[in-house]
Amino acid sequence: MSAQAKNSKRHTEIRNAKALRDYFVDERFEAGIQLRGTEVKSIRAGKAQISDGFGRVEKGEVWLHGAHIEQYAFGNIFNHDAKRVRKLLLHRRDIQKIQMALDAGGRALVPLRMYFKEALVKVEVALCTGKKLFDRREDLKTRVAKREIDRELKNRRR
Repeated sequence: MSAQAKNSKRHTEIRNAKALRDYFVDERFEAGIQLRGTEVKSIRAGKAQISDGFGRVEKGEVWLHGAHIEQYAFGNIFNHDAKRVRKLLLHRRDIQKIQMALDAGGRALVPLRMYFKEALVKVEVALCTGKKLFDRREDLKTRVAKREIDRELKNRRR
């Protein structure tokens, strides 16, 4: 193996932590994303966030809005705009499925994570349904209960 393959910083993954807290994830899609050269370098450096991002279908194409990829520190006049709208690359049947789900209402297209697949940047997007306040409270209660059970089991083993 080469030295680059062992470097863990090369395999950066940007996650949307708020997505699983605020939404029920229904169906996931892996999409390519249309980027400029300096954007890829910023993502590789881990200088991106997709927690405010969302997807829209416009004229048969899927666009990612609200994703923030910092300008490359060593860029020049050809550096990219940090908040620009980026095109997601999906199969036509997936775009049609997403379009029908969004038109039906009550669902949103949310990016879950951005990662490298070999040399390409991929975005995992999902059709999601928003959680109500009581759903979030229920999730919190179950997590706290599970944590307490695990703690008790650990103490009993000693």
